[in-house]
Amino acid sequence: MWNYILRRTLYNIPVFLAIIFLVMVALRVTDPVSAHLGKNATEEQIRLKTEAMGLDQPFIVQYAVFLRDLALFWKPVPDEEVSSVAQSGESPAIKVEPSPWKRKVTRSWDQDLPVGKMIFDAVPPSIAVMGPTLVITAAIAIVVGLVSAFNRGRTADKILMFLAVIGMSISVLVYIILGQYFGAYLPKQRYSAWPFEVAVDASAAGGRWFFFAPANWVAYCMLPVIINVIVALGYDTRFYRAVMVEETRKDYIRTARAKGASTARVMFVHMLKNAMIPIITRIMISLPFVVTGSILIEVYFNIPGMGRTLINAINAKDFPVIQTFTALFAALFIASNILTDVLYALADPRVRLS
Repeated sequence: MWNYILRRTLYNIPVFLAIIFLVMVALRVTDPVSAHLGKNATEEQIRLKTEAMGLDQPFIVQYAVFLRDLALFWKPVPDEEVSSVAQSGESPAIKVEPSPWKRKVTRSWDQDLPVGKMIFDAVPPSIAVMGPTLVITAAIAIVVGLVSAFNRGRTADKILMFLAVIGMSISVLVYIILGQYFGAYLPKQRYSAWPFEVAVDASAAGGRWFFFAPANWVAYCMLPVIINVIVALGYDTRFYRAVMVEETRKDYIRTARAKGASTARVMFVHMLKNAMIPIITRIMISLPFVVTGSILIEVYFNIPGMGRTLINAINAKDFPVIQTFTALFAALFIASNILTDVLYALADPRVRLS
């Protein structure tokens, strides 16, 4: 197994490097210097800012330096990396930042913070929302899929599938708007003790583990989790139903029923165990989003997670943050693919890792 994991990891290194390369090429189509300095910047300001951003160097050098910084992004910021202010003739004060070739950590162009610190601060809020979402959605969708498959063509199946299609057909923005109004704003006007808040108050959210306190999680995360579960439930339910319907046609199900096994035992022991391969596939596809977060949910509920941080970086043309987030996302998806294959072998003895 470990040999297989090592080989797959080595095979995916070129893919990982290529993803970073392509993202850096695509980002440099735009001019971040003008976006940061505005239209009235002088030539001296543009020159200094370009040098501070490292954009005056050849692209291949920028690529190599980013890979170096990526391996060290988790390091704490050194105390000596303090920006100074210089005057250039009659031009306004220009912030002189350490060159990327001399800095010891990757810093955000927009917020002047280490990218590693921004990521470490953004991951816990995303996990607080997406972790429960993944668990609750998978549990409900699997049970509903089993029930629907065993009642295929009957009233219960038709009602469940109708609700699933309705859930899939409505935009997530509609759920967010309705959820905020009817789930938080309107009840809050009538009942002061209503637990849900419309959005996170940025001044109240303190520390990366703020959302893991039970009271804070209920106030700021439970409603986003409910909305996320409703949105994802339609897709997952239809997928699991299709998987379970296929399983109900196999010989081992007929054999189990002929032996007198109860419906619950057939569903949750025999069928569920043999359907683990597609179930693992579906869950592992969603697993990276536990860390990367949900962009719309985090933006509209003002949750300072990975998705909201990435959107802010894109709007600010903050290349170091975008590149680091992209590298992290790519690494998570590669790791989830490798882990999926390993879980296949553990769940099904017929699967061999070679």
